[in-house]
Amino acid sequence: MIISRTPLRVSLAGGGSDLEEFYKTGHGAVVSTAINKYIYITVNQKFDDFIRVSYSKTEMVDSVDRVEHNIIREALKLVGVTKGIEVVYMGDIPLGTAGIGLGSSSALAVGVLNALYAFQGRHVSAEKLAQEACSIEIDILKHPIGKQDQYISAYGGFNYIQFNADDSVFTDPVIYTRETKKVLNSRLMLFYTGIVRQSSDILSEQRKKTSSNLEVIGKMVDLAKRLRNDLINNKIDNLGEILHEGWLYKMQLADGISNSLIDEHYEKARKAGAIGGKILGAGAGGFLLLYCPEKAQDKVRKALNDLKESPFKFEPQGSKIIYVHD
Repeated sequence: MIISRTPLRVSLAGGGSDLEEFYKTGHGAVVSTAINKYIYITVNQKFDDFIRVSYSKTEMVDSVDRVEHNIIREALKLVGVTKGIEVVYMGDIPLGTAGIGLGSSSALAVGVLNALYAFQGRHVSAEKLAQEACSIEIDILKHPIGKQDQYISAYGGFNYIQFNADDSVFTDPVIYTRETKKVLNSRLMLFYTGIVRQSSDILSEQRKKTSSNLEVIGKMVDLAKRLRNDLINNKIDNLGEILHEGWLYKMQLADGISNSLIDEHYEKARKAGAIGGKILGAGAGGFLLLYCPEKAQDKVRKALNDLKESPFKFEPQGSKIIYVHD
């Protein structure tokens, strides 16, 4: 039996620049962090040749091509495991809530690849896991997404990730002090809006409109660069304004990224003392991230008392194998 643990992520700046339609024009860049919310994949040898896949439903099939779960099916095929295996998927967020903005589908892709390779007795690098997860989601399954989620889940940490026109990706840790990290983490708040949306619809539109939004996305890349430099120089409070500015840019990328309910939540939080924030992922629902000084956080909680708060910490490690039993 093998168990992998793969972190989810919070993206802070530059989102949208990891789409091929943008970074092929020069380069994209994001600042993103892995968090201590995880996807777990258990892989076990079956006594027969059937394939059993268990998530919010259970599949039992006699051929890898008959596996309905698209990411798990393609991961099995890519690694070369075609029979006699059980794959179980669980996580710190409820199953069936893809599209909530924490990069869960990409964490799943990275985690199942990691577990399957370990099942074969093979250790692979974070770079290989990220590249192959991108291949499954973007090239094979044609999901209208970018590359940042796969890389942050594979590598972990708090990173500045650059997406180059030649398809290479540079993943560089943001260098800051331990105290900066502590203060930064204490001022970030995460609330679940309870709204689950179909992110592919929003992302498909965003992708189609990328060529007409090059200037706006370029400004979002500049925000990622500013944030990296500000954190290096201990200018922590600038994050609030960067989040707010990035959210205003993001709403220009596609229709439906925000709605009246999200706007209401966000304005309540700002009036209560949050400096800035954003809806994570594609938008339209999922998790609301806020930057808020500690002295105003109780007021923010009171203002958003109809939302569920989800405290988190930064996760320094990427996808890893946490259990092996022969």
